[in-house]
Amino acid sequence: MKKIISTLLIAFVGGAASIGLYKLVGFDKKEIVFNEISGSPSSLTRFGGEGLADFTAVAEKANPAVVHIKSTFGVSRTSERREQPQSLEDLFDLFGGGGEGGGNPFGGRGQPQQGAGSGVIIGNDGFIVTNNHVVDNAEEVEVTLYDNRSYKGTIIGTDPSTDLALVKINEKDLPTLQFGNSDAVKVGEWVMAVGNPFNLTSTVTAGIVSAKGRNINILRNKDNSAIESFIQTDAAVNPGNSGGALVNMNGDLVGINTAIASQTGSFAGYSFAVPANLVKKVTEDLKKFGTVQRGYLGIVIRNLDSKLAKELDLTISEGVYVDSLVANGSAAVAGVKSQDVITRVDGTPVKTVPELQELVGRHRPGDIVTLMLVRDGKEKEIKVTLKTREGNTEVARKPTQTALDVLGIELEKVSEKEAKRLDIQGGAKVAAINKGKISKFTDMREGFIITRIGNKTIKSPADFIKAIEGMKGGVMIEGMYPDEGGIQYYAFGMD
Repeated sequence: MKKIISTLLIAFVGGAASIGLYKLVGFDKKEIVFNEISGSPSSLTRFGGEGLADFTAVAEKANPAVVHIKSTFGVSRTSERREQPQSLEDLFDLFGGGGEGGGNPFGGRGQPQQGAGSGVIIGNDGFIVTNNHVVDNAEEVEVTLYDNRSYKGTIIGTDPSTDLALVKINEKDLPTLQFGNSDAVKVGEWVMAVGNPFNLTSTVTAGIVSAKGRNINILRNKDNSAIESFIQTDAAVNPGNSGGALVNMNGDLVGINTAIASQTGSFAGYSFAVPANLVKKVTEDLKKFGTVQRGYLGIVIRNLDSKLAKELDLTISEGVYVDSLVANGSAAVAGVKSQDVITRVDGTPVKTVPELQELVGRHRPGDIVTLMLVRDGKEKEIKVTLKTREGNTEVARKPTQTALDVLGIELEKVSEKEAKRLDIQGGAKVAAINKGKISKFTDMREGFIITRIGNKTIKSPADFIKAIEGMKGGVMIEGMYPDEGGIQYYAFGMD
C-alpha cells in the first residue's frame, strides 16, 4: 500500500510540475509550425525486470542500413544568409540539416551551400531512399555509410508530391532494411527513429505512434498534388533526421522521417513520417521508370463530418465526400457521382481525405481500384480504372536530358540586323541560364553570343546543339557580348 501511495504521489507532483512549466515558458501562447526535417511486441523486443522495453536488438538491426547524406548546392539555392527561419517555407528548407559545424545550412552569397540529411538502404546493390528536400537541386551528393565508407551518390529520381527521392551508390552486398506493412502499424505501438540529427551520425530515438493519416499541409504549400498521410510519432527527430528510418519493433521500415511540428525548428513533441507502403511504390517507380506513375480518380473531395452529414441528411458521419468530378475523369467514367461518400478502397476503410489519397497514390495508371460508396443511404461498389491527369493510362517516362539541359542554357537565333552590326555570320545567343555546367563552372551571362565551340563555327542554335552533342572532356566556347568589345572565352568539362 505504501508503494502504491508513493507512486501516485510522484505522478501527481510530476504532472503538476509539467503544467506549471508549460505555463511558465509560454508554450500555450506560441504558434506551432510544421518543419521539414531534413503491432504487438515482437521477437526483437525485450523487457527488463521493471517492464521497460529494450530497443538494443532493433538498433543493432537498423543502424547499419541508415546512411548520412551530404548535399552540395549551387549559389542559386538561396540569395542571402538567413540566421532564423521567418516562415513555414524557411523551416521546410532548414530541416535538411545544418552545414559544416551545424546551424544554418545556407552560407553567404556566392558560396556553394551544403545541407545534411539521412537515407535508408533499401537495396543491397546501392539503392537508397531519402527525402526529396535533402537532395533537391543538389549538384553533388555524398553518402557515408555506418562504417564510415563514403561514396558519390547519383540521384535516380525525385517525387516532390511525397517528398521522396531515390539515390544510388556503386557498391554491393550492403545491409538493408526490409519494408514493413505500414497499414498494420497501430496507434500506441513502439517505434524507433534512426538518423543523423545535427550531423550526429547513427542516432536512435524511441517513441510511440500517436496518430495516422495526418495531413499537415507542408507539402501542399509547394505541390497541389501532394499526398500527405503521415504517421505521427513522438520519437524525437531534429534537423538532419530527414530521410531517416522509422522502424517497428521487428526492425522493419514502416516510414521515412520527413517533418516535425515545432515552434523553433527543433523537436518539440511530434514528428511525421511517410508511410512505408507509399515509399515502396514510389521508389519502385523511380527505379523502373525514373519518374512516379500516378493514377488519379479525378474528383474534388472533402472530409465528411457530423455537420456536413446533417446538412446532407446522411446516415453516416465518416468517409470522404465527393463534391464534384472532373469531366471524363476516372471516377466519372466509372459512374461515381457528386454527393457520393467513399468509405472503402479495395476493402480498406477510409475516414479522411489523406487516407484516400494515400491508398489511391499506391496505384499506377491502368490499375483498377474498388470503391465502396454510400449513395442515397445505400452501399454501392464501383470499380474504377485509374487514369493520368491527361486522361490516359500510358506509362510516363523521365524526359531524356539533352546537352542543353546539362549545360543549363536556353538559346535563340541572332537576328540578321544584330549579326550585321557585330560583323559576324550569326551565332547562338544565350537567352537564359539555368542550373547546369555553365552556371557552375563559368560566369557567363545572358546575352552572350556563341560564335565558335572548339574549332567549329557556330551560326545558329542548331549548329551549337550539333557540335556539343556527344562531346567529352574539356570544351572551349568563344563569343562576345553585343554591347562589349572583344572576344571572350569560357571553358568547362563535359564529363
